[in-house]
Amino acid sequence: MRPGIHPAYGPVVFRDKAGGSAFLTRSTLAGSTDAGAKAVVWEDGRTYPVVDVEISSASHPFFTGTARVLDTAGRVERFEKRYGRRGAH
Repeated sequence: MRPGIHPAYGPVVFRDKAGGSAFLTRSTLAGSTDAGAKAVVWEDGRTYPVVDVEISSASHPFFTGTARVLDTAGRVERFEKRYGRRGAH
């Protein structure tokens, strides 16, 4: 790899605002130098940069099992009942 062209890659904490959970991983966001960059003391006692996200797998309806399933078969039947089934021309 060429030196000096890749962003810094290091540990960062992603905090889910909706679910209240957080997890430590590695990301290129660790090297961001925003003036308002936040940090958090993690369970191991070290301080890591933190990124707040609106939703993660801890609060997303698909992963938590609260997703709604649409009744597409009922929709097709209602459509055919209302407009009838068209024959081949």
